[in-house]
Order: sequence, then structure tokens, then C-alpha cells
Amino acid sequence: MYITIDESDKRPLYQQVVDEIKSLIAGGELPEGASLPPVRQVAADLGVNLNTIAYAYRQLQKEGLVKIRHGAGAVVTSRLLRESTELRSQLGTALTHLALAGLKLSEVRDLIEAELNRLFKESD
Repeated sequence: MYITIDESDKRPLYQQVVDEIKSLIAGGELPEGASLPPVRQVAADLGVNLNTIAYAYRQLQKEGLVKIRHGAGAVVTSRLLRESTELRSQLGTALTHLALAGLKLSEVRDLIEAELNRLFKESD
């Protein structure tokens, strides 16, 4: 599992970790049943406090994406992120933010296309 964090990103570190892992699950790089690396290993690799990673794992468990077994680690349990209506709402919110940021329709389409290509790169 390869994830990165960006110090200049405004999102909290734990949220960056959550989002990176969600992306790996959605892209199929972490299939159902795959084990996540131990909290200590991820924390050491990223140079962050292990409580940050533990909190990120708990957030993923709360969302139903992983199951944490104390002493045995975390395992991916589902590729389904959320109900489709909630996902549509989140997409609408993200698109609204892009429009409010002043991006033109063509720029938004380019961003979406780039993200789709990144997300589904193995499917092509």
C-alpha cells in the first residue's frame, strides 16, 4: 500500500490518510479481504504520530470499509463507500466548490477526466 500526505494540504493528516486509503479501495488496489499495514508501520513510513493513523483506521471502520481486529490488524471489508444518493450529494457539493472557485466548464471536465483516469488506470 502506497500513500502520501501533503503538508501544504489544508485537510487534517488523518483525513488525508483516510482519503488515500479510500482511493486505493475504490481503485481496486486494496480489494475486499486485503490487510492494511500495521498502524505503527504506516506511522513510521509517513513520519506521523501513530495515533493519527489509528484514528484514520477507526474512521474507515466507522464507514464500514475496514474491520479492525485488535492484535490482528485491519482488513478491507467493503468496496462500497456509501449509498449512491449520499455519493451524488458529495459529488454535487464538490462540483459546486469548483464552480465557485471560478473554474470554467471545460476546466472542470478536464479535472474530472484526469481523476477518472487516475482512479481507473488499471481498468483500461
